[in-house]
Amino acid sequence: MNEFKIMTVSATGMSAQRLRLDVISTNIANAETTRTERGEPYRRKIPVFSEYLRRTVDGKVESLGVRVVRIVEDQTPFRLVYDPTHPDANEDGYVQMPNVNVLREMVDLMDAQRAYEANVAAFNVTKSIVNSALQIGRV
Repeated sequence: MNEFKIMTVSATGMSAQRLRLDVISTNIANAETTRTERGEPYRRKIPVFSEYLRRTVDGKVESLGVRVVRIVEDQTPFRLVYDPTHPDANEDGYVQMPNVNVLREMVDLMDAQRAYEANVAAFNVTKSIVNSALQIGRV
């Protein structure tokens, strides 16, 4: 594989993980939001990734990395919490809370951070290899 393709794959991975970190941060920030503009609690968002493929001139398929296809809403049911004093409580005193589990989001956050760091490391190693190859040519 061409070194520049490796760097492209790593760069797309970093970009995708950065977006994933942003989505997770939004989920955590809205973990207690009981009413959105749609009138219902906040729904957890999930980024969907796909391999970014390209067909070459000779008909082969090559990977150019990863891309975010879309961001979907998690359709798991909302949590019900008993709090009759809450302004959004129903007639039985229950409040629909977002379907965001902060513990799960923190685990996802650590996973995304490590994936980002792995892409940075791969990028830097490839850059080092290219620089070493250029230094050989100077001698």
